[in-house]
Amino acid sequence: MEREQWQAWGVSEGLFTREDLLSRGVPADVLALASRGGPWLRLQSGAYVAREMHLARPPAERHRIAVDAASRCMRGGSAVVSHLSAAVLHGLPQYRFGDRAVEVTLAGRVGGSSRDGLRRHLDALPDDDVVSIEGVACTSLDRTVFDVARTASLEMALACADAALRREAVSARRFDAAAQERWRERLRRRADQASGRRGVRRARWVIEFADGRAELPGESISRLQLHRIGFQQIDLQVAVAGPRGADYFVDIGLREVRTFWEFDGEVKYRDAAMRGGRSIERVLLDEKRREDWIRGTTQWRLCRGGFEDVRTPEALAARLAAFGVRPPH
Repeated sequence: MEREQWQAWGVSEGLFTREDLLSRGVPADVLALASRGGPWLRLQSGAYVAREMHLARPPAERHRIAVDAASRCMRGGSAVVSHLSAAVLHGLPQYRFGDRAVEVTLAGRVGGSSRDGLRRHLDALPDDDVVSIEGVACTSLDRTVFDVARTASLEMALACADAALRREAVSARRFDAAAQERWRERLRRRADQASGRRGVRRARWVIEFADGRAELPGESISRLQLHRIGFQQIDLQVAVAGPRGADYFVDIGLREVRTFWEFDGEVKYRDAAMRGGRSIERVLLDEKRREDWIRGTTQWRLCRGGFEDVRTPEALAARLAAFGVRPPH
């Protein structure tokens, strides 16, 4: 839709009801196109967004708006937003997140069926497992991590679990191992209570492998793929004494092969806030000097890679092999 057209109708990029749009002069026959095309996109019954503006948003942001639309339709019901939809509400990172149905959970063994744009789960919902975020009822952080660990890909589950754990176990780069163990113990009890149910065995693995020291999803996925190709001794956020008394931190250390792995996301170069006022050229020069110092001080290799390099275990193995690094036998 042309920006001038939706501005002429007096609407913004937000979420609207059918009544909102009709009252602003949007023709009913235009809204009738919403499920197939046209300027408006219907997310749920009676809930619309400007199609062009909505599809230009990142996937997780689109899903957050879809959650709001579903929540409007569920007002007064017993369903709460859950699983990956709750993970979006909690601000957990989403790895390879694409458009998907909003997930909700209803207490009990029977309930309404799923439909386009909405996937319903039936499960117990203790009061402690339900919170409100910006007025939307959803599962608590622990419950959300557990549900995602049971039902989503290992990549998605680990990225969410690491990020949730980091909120408890890391403050200003200081890692609290006792806090991490308390988190694990809570999630272990949750797994014990759900013993025998679908996905619980995998959730137990995620609980034990999760580590709050992982700063970004790329580090979480790197660690998972390193484990899959055979590495056992995987250290996170390894401190290396720097030249001016402050430590450098390297994402992952592989003691078995005396190699560091750094996940090299583009955001630290492209995002002005992360550059801290430095130019891209300055960031690159600082990174080179840091890398040279780490190699010279430790006599370890230092390998870098991005999301394409950790997309599969085979991709990461090939990237490491290019540096002469192979998994231990």
